Formats: sequence, C-alpha cells, structure tokens
Amino acid sequence: MKPGYCEIALQGERTVFSRGSNGYPAAFQVIDNPPEKIYVLGNPEALQEGLAVVGARRATPYGLSCARRFATLAAEKGIVIISGGARGCDSEAHKAALNAGTPTVVFLGGGCNMLYPAKNVGLFEEILKAGGALVSEHPWEFPPLPYCFRLRNRLIASLARATLIVEAGLPSGTFSTADAALAAGREVLAVPGAITSVHSRGANRLILQGATPVVDEESFEDALTLLYPVLKSPSLAAKNSKQRASWVVEALQAESLTLEELFIYACQRKRKNQGTDEIRVNLMMEVADSEAKGLIARYPNGKYGPVL
Repeated sequence: MKPGYCEIALQGERTVFSRGSNGYPAAFQVIDNPPEKIYVLGNPEALQEGLAVVGARRATPYGLSCARRFATLAAEKGIVIISGGARGCDSEAHKAALNAGTPTVVFLGGGCNMLYPAKNVGLFEEILKAGGALVSEHPWEFPPLPYCFRLRNRLIASLARATLIVEAGLPSGTFSTADAALAAGREVLAVPGAITSVHSRGANRLILQGATPVVDEESFEDALTLLYPVLKSPSLAAKNSKQRASWVVEALQAESLTLEELFIYACQRKRKNQGTDEIRVNLMMEVADSEAKGLIARYPNGKYGPVL
C-alpha cells in the first residue's frame, strides 16, 4: 500500500457509472481493459475530453513553472485539465486550472475516500468546490495500492484529447501515460529540457520518438488550436487573466518589499497543507514571471516594487 494516504469522505456529489450507461465516458471504450465502473466524486460533467498535464513528482522549479504556465494557457481557453493529483507537476497543473476558473479532474490510484497523497487533501477539496471531480475505477474505500497508479494512467490518457509531458526522467512512470495516449490514438506533447538534466531525459526522448515539442507559448497555442477547434475567445481569456493578477504584483502596489518580506507575506496567505519549501519555490516563480512580464522591477536597494 502507498504510504501517506488519507482516509476521508470529502463532501460532494457521488456518482457511479457502469460501462455502457449514460454518462460513462465514450473515450474509455477505445482502450484495452476499460473499467466496468467508474466512481466520481464531484461534478460528473467535468469528465470532458480535456488536456492531460503530467510530469515528475520531484519536479524542478523549471518543471513546476512549465506545468503552471501551459496548464494556465489551456485552462484560460476553457480546456479541462486532467492529471493524477500527485505532488509536483500534477499538483501545479490542477492549481493552475483552479486559478483560471476552469474545472480540473483528478484520477486517483485508490478509491475516492482513500486520498493519496494526504498532503493534497486541501487541494482536492478546492477542486470539488470549483466544479471539478475526483475519479477512480475502484470502489470508494479501495486502498491506493502501488500497481493501481500505473493502471489509472490509461484513464488519464484516454479521457484527454492530448497529453502534455512536462518533465520526466528515465525511467519514469510518466512514460506509461504517454504510451497509453499513443495506444488510444491520442496526441503526445512534450516540453524539452537541457540534455544535461536527468529530469528531462524522458521528455527529450519522447520528442526524439515523435512527440510534438512545446518550445514556447506560441507553439503550444498552435497545438491547442488544432486539437480543440472550439475554444474560448482570446478576448475573454485576456479578460479573465487580467482579473487574476498575480498576488505578488498586487502586494507590491502599496510598497516595495524584499524577497524575505514577500516570503513572510506568502506564508500568511498560504494554502492548506502547503509547506514552506513549496511556498518559497512558488514565490520565486511568481517573482520571476512577473518581472519577465514587466509588471514589477527590482530596485537598486534590492527590493521589488511596481515599474516606475
């Protein structure tokens, strides 16, 4: 059994779909060994052909940043984000969907009352409240056994119209999701990394084998346009993005702050179950992203503030 799971019955609509019944995703019919039943906690209408975003659990800041950036771009266009709820890239993709106001779907290794990892219970609660869903092919109380995680990857890949591999080493469980996507006739996209990085060897190898490389936002949006012909209008996406200004930018409107002062501010507004290491990594990515977009600037005294 996987260590670190949490046995808890979260609040939300509970639905069981049998194979062939109304509501059972047609996408599951094209895979080998489709589940006889699927158990859904939350909004069953969230089970749409979206985009799977998967990657390393022990992700680097580069991997976390890419997962967030590309999941946000897709979610802002109304594309449901699908992943496995694991720490690292999976969690970052789910959070990006929440911030974009688009439903996100988590496929669990165990039943929906046996949540893994336990530290993501708060995230799972947010997903349910935002109209997303937790899904499993196992009954509610089924424990998260190790073999179940690779098995569930075929469901992630088949429900998604495309799978984006953000960061994966060699060997990597993420490869089973890419293999399942190809077996189901789905597209595989991959974010390249440095050839010297062990964390990117898997993604780079997938590109060598024919996966579509995502080298920047433009190439990613081109792929989305081909895969999802009906998307939210750019004007609406831009409006939503403007409404969700970075908290770092908002915090610096009143006064200039050092990184340590921003870190203290971030700790005060942290999500449930979020550790200080994760807060610091997220802070650095927020600051770097906001500075790159010209929204904030670093002053000669080392503090950050609005662009003068």
